[in-house]
Amino acid sequence: MNELPPHPLAAAQQLAAALAEKGITADVHHDYGTPTVSVWVGLIVWCADGTYWWRTGWNPRRHRPIYAGHPFTQPARAAHRVALRYTELRMSHPLSSLITGAQPCP
Repeated sequence: MNELPPHPLAAAQQLAAALAEKGITADVHHDYGTPTVSVWVGLIVWCADGTYWWRTGWNPRRHRPIYAGHPFTQPARAAHRVALRYTELRMSHPLSSLITGAQPCP
C-alpha cells in the first residue's frame, strides 16, 4: 500500500525534527504559502508537491542553480542528504566571531 505524503507544513516540521536528531538547528517558516526549512546560509529547503527541494550548487555553463530533491515520505533520509550539504556550507561559511561569542538571550 502506498503511503500518502504528509501536508507540506507537516513535512517541513518532520524534516526539522530529523535534522535536530543530527544536531542541526533549523527553523520552519510558512509565510508565503510554501513551507520552508531554513538550515544555514545558502541552505533553504522548500517543501512542495510531495518533495523537499534545496539548492546544491551552480551550473556555470547554463548560468543556473542545481537542485536536489527527496520525497516527503522519507524525512530521515532527506535530513541525511541535507546534513551533507550543511557540512559543505559550514566549511565555506563558518559563524562569524561576533555570533560565536554571543551570549544566549535570557
